[in-house]
Amino acid sequence: MSGHDHDHAVAVTTHRGRILLVLVLTSTVLVVEVIGAIITGSLALLADAGHMLTDVAGLVMALITATLMTRPASSTRTWGWRRAEILGATAQAAALFAVGVFVLVEGVRRLFEPPDVASGLMVVFGVVGLVANAVGILILIGNRNANMNMRAAFLEVLNDTLGSVAVIVAAVTIALTGWEQADALASILIALLILPRAFRLLREAVDILLEKTPADLDLDEVRRHILDLPHVQEVHDLHASQIATGLPVLSAHVIVDDECFTDGHAARLLTDLQDCVATHFPVSIEHSTFQIEPAGHRTTEHTLHP
Repeated sequence: MSGHDHDHAVAVTTHRGRILLVLVLTSTVLVVEVIGAIITGSLALLADAGHMLTDVAGLVMALITATLMTRPASSTRTWGWRRAEILGATAQAAALFAVGVFVLVEGVRRLFEPPDVASGLMVVFGVVGLVANAVGILILIGNRNANMNMRAAFLEVLNDTLGSVAVIVAAVTIALTGWEQADALASILIALLILPRAFRLLREAVDILLEKTPADLDLDEVRRHILDLPHVQEVHDLHASQIATGLPVLSAHVIVDDECFTDGHAARLLTDLQDCVATHFPVSIEHSTFQIEPAGHRTTEHTLHP
């Protein structure tokens, strides 16, 4: 006997219009900053442009994911396209990490060999980026917690804003003091902002792809809770993973007293098991599958797992 939550329909609030508007703003600033980096010779501007390139990719992925997530499941894609966001996050994180490493190495090199930088134009391009990012924050801030895509989009724009501030500070420092290394220091700062975020994103995405147990779920505690239920003798083949953001799943084989199959208690126990994993833990698992077995069944299974 197994239990399933058959209704997997998710009410997705995509806010695609807001994401699209911010994507247009960010793409515009990206083009402006690339032009500015070429004209001024500023690595800080180029670093921020590289950062924004990955952010544009992230916002594009947010739009694609928001669209794909609304597509229904089918017999060939039983979870629909929910995992598209994980594949996109993996690619985005890898690109972001590569950009961060390049900028960090180049920034260190320029500390010792600082090129001439047109600080006046650098300020202009930095201000353009800051204004555009500030508008993007205003567009997203009211709905930043609506879903994972909106949170990611807001963080992208927030990080871009910090990068623009670093560019402006470096330009002003060069203009006032003539200390050309300020540009390299600003680019290093941007890289140090990029790398930890990229590593965390990549690690989280890979964990999901490898079907690691969700971070806030203690399977040993889950096992103890299940064993505490009346008539439960043993739990094996206990697995938990995550299909996509906000979609954890759990399955287990539960050995129960033989009389549960004759006194009608098995159906009630199935409900108790599903309620247990849906309500007792930090991660609410609404999609759970339990195979309820008599004591002698395990010896007939083809494979045995803990």
